[in-house]
Amino acid sequence: MKNLRTYGTAPYSIAVIHGGPGAPGQMAPVARELSRDYGVLEPLQTAATLDGQVDELHDIIKKHGTIPVVLIGSSWGAMLSYVFSTRHPALVKKLIMVGSAVFDDRYAIGIQKTRLNRLSEEETREVYSLVKDLNDDAIGEKDRLLYRLGELFTKADAYDPITLDTEVIEVSFDIHASVWGDALKLRGSGELLKMGKKIKCPVVAIHGDYDPHPAEGVSQPLSKVLKDFRFILLEHCGHLPWIEREARDEFFKVVREQLR
Repeated sequence: MKNLRTYGTAPYSIAVIHGGPGAPGQMAPVARELSRDYGVLEPLQTAATLDGQVDELHDIIKKHGTIPVVLIGSSWGAMLSYVFSTRHPALVKKLIMVGSAVFDDRYAIGIQKTRLNRLSEEETREVYSLVKDLNDDAIGEKDRLLYRLGELFTKADAYDPITLDTEVIEVSFDIHASVWGDALKLRGSGELLKMGKKIKCPVVAIHGDYDPHPAEGVSQPLSKVLKDFRFILLEHCGHLPWIEREARDEFFKVVREQLR
């Protein structure tokens, strides 16, 4: 898999950063929409460590982007963009974090319960089975298992979706497990939050009120460390605003306002 897709025409002033980790392609709808007005980069992370993904993103932006760029990261991509902005502040004009993962372990405790409460009994049993198999070293085909788990969580995370097709190209369990493991260590130690003091650009967090990742797990920690921070809560909106029937237009309106 190539690690970059481009939309629109140069100059490429925006980079959209997908979630997962290990689920490239998810930000294609956002890139297509914004490419009506801007040149957009869609990096597809292939590195299997957090540091590797930061370095990979650095190389893509330096080679193809108009510096400084606007980073728009979704879910894990929001957190990766945050880390990137702490290490390469001169390369980032603005950071837009969409449906970010939480920045304090305390806020992560109820996410799984919220998701399961939104699924049927049969789907809940399937989630438990998938998680069990993913944690079993003797079980193969983990990419396929993780893809299916992602489908179930996408359903649980959405309020009123137009589609549940997230356009993920492929799923890598190895990348997901390794990179997310790195991120959890940073978050658990408190270092992830402290790093935010190095960010120089404005930061805007856009979050859905139906997102199982609690909004306060993003707004409260980040407001304590970021100098220029704004939090925007979208109503009737889940984890991926662009698939939401009631929130999609408002989401793109907000994003475009932030790009002016």
